[in-house]
Amino acid sequence: MKPCLTLSLVPSLHGGPWILWDDLVTGIRKTAEYGFSAIELFTEGPSAGVPGELQRLLQENNLQLGAVGTGAGKVIKGLTLTDSDPSIRRNAQNFVGDMIEFGAEHGAPAIIGSMQGSSNEAANREECLKWLEEALEELGEKSRKAGTFLIYEPLNRYETNLFNRFGDACEFLDGLQTNGVSLLADLFHMNIEEEDIAQSLTEGSKYVGHVHFADSNRRPVGCGHTEIAPIARALTDIGYEGCVSAEAFDWPDPETAARQTINSYRKYFS
Repeated sequence: MKPCLTLSLVPSLHGGPWILWDDLVTGIRKTAEYGFSAIELFTEGPSAGVPGELQRLLQENNLQLGAVGTGAGKVIKGLTLTDSDPSIRRNAQNFVGDMIEFGAEHGAPAIIGSMQGSSNEAANREECLKWLEEALEELGEKSRKAGTFLIYEPLNRYETNLFNRFGDACEFLDGLQTNGVSLLADLFHMNIEEEDIAQSLTEGSKYVGHVHFADSNRRPVGCGHTEIAPIARALTDIGYEGCVSAEAFDWPDPETAARQTINSYRKYFS
């Protein structure tokens, strides 16, 4: 497993669940200094820095790109994959496709979280699941052909009404033709929705593709009440080898949050 830190390059979203902010050069340097081996980026679109800069910085600091988030497609551009308007759905899919290509340039997957959308008065759940299935089929194959994979994230009930529980999302993926889609196990969301997080990870082990490492209050692990030890044992037992990534608030400040995260990672995984 790889300890991974999050960096947002979207200044307008300050206060969101990312540890480091705004500065690509400083963020990558600090990620390495704090002892992480990967970095997850949240960007406005499919780029970070000037051409060639991201790859150079990753190499100079001996870091991997853990994943790229696509959430700016919704929070900035207003796009979701399940909008009742077909033109918006197509624009959303194009945006995610561009992010897949961006991540794949550096061997990293893209994450679909908030861009999945929700059902509402304009589109019922059955319609939305059909559109989500179509999008994941196409985008999963695009990811596979690019040499990476797509990560779909079940969110808690306050953020979507499509899939909240890990097992339900696993069953949905079982029905896809593509094998290019995995799931994101976000411990913050799972703390709200799962009866037993460790059991859910064990039962859905074939789809665990990425982990968001945050406590019950979305602060860094160790600042809430989630029992991490059984979760860590489950991830070890299923042979998970991906990123354990701190999508958490920078509480009480970025440096303290980063150090709290790496110490917690070492406590439970080393």
